[in-house]
Amino acid sequence: MPVDHYENFPVASWLLPKRLRQPVEAIYRFARSADDIADEGDAPAATRLGQLAAYHAELDRIERGESSRHPVFVPLAAAIRDYAIPLSPFRDLLSAFVQDVEKTRYANFGEIMDYCRRSANPVGRLMLHLYGDRDPRHLAYSDAICSSLQLINFLQDISVDYRKGRIYLPQDELDAHRVSETQIAQGDARGLWHMMMHKQIERARKLLQAGAPLGRQIKGRIGLELRVTILGGEAILRKLHADPGCVFHNRPVLTKKDWIVMLGRGIF
Repeated sequence: MPVDHYENFPVASWLLPKRLRQPVEAIYRFARSADDIADEGDAPAATRLGQLAAYHAELDRIERGESSRHPVFVPLAAAIRDYAIPLSPFRDLLSAFVQDVEKTRYANFGEIMDYCRRSANPVGRLMLHLYGDRDPRHLAYSDAICSSLQLINFLQDISVDYRKGRIYLPQDELDAHRVSETQIAQGDARGLWHMMMHKQIERARKLLQAGAPLGRQIKGRIGLELRVTILGGEAILRKLHADPGCVFHNRPVLTKKDWIVMLGRGIF
């Protein structure tokens, strides 16, 4: 689908079965617009929280079987009805976006993983639901992949997030590597920055590898989409490992060449 944001990973692409593109677009539009409420513009926190509360109210309307006129929720309600999608993943996503408004620092990795559980994992679970997959092992694989992709996004966006007043790196690990907020603000990759980043990169890589078997176990075009997504995560991690300071001056992104290579590997 056309998106207003750069996305490293495919969104309702032609790789997906045609029957799933419309519900995936509806889910993406919900998540992207809610995330933008929390992240974009200069609105005060109270305004953002009010708008997110309105999204909660729309989900409640869907649960009660009431119709909506909201442009985000009209197609979402249809997808929820047609595919019997549970509402809990959408509420988890909203709770993470509310947290983005209210919480800007994370004491340890456990707090970050709790955020990933609500900000990323619901997306994978929604996709498996659309595909009709209820296998508990597949859900666990999906959670690992989605959490890893969220961690990778945090690493890509260290500088971007700092300008929004947020740091998605464990404070105890920054302290252990003597990395200060001043250093992040100044884009300074000296000292133990590379060591700290390599720790984050390796952990995200292991998590991605833990979920990677799902890419082979799910068949068809959705399996190909998943394999390409996993390969995209690996590609970003390689770029970050090669230059951990690039997050300050040249945010790593996937190039056209990367996409061609990933698609070829995903197929063959």
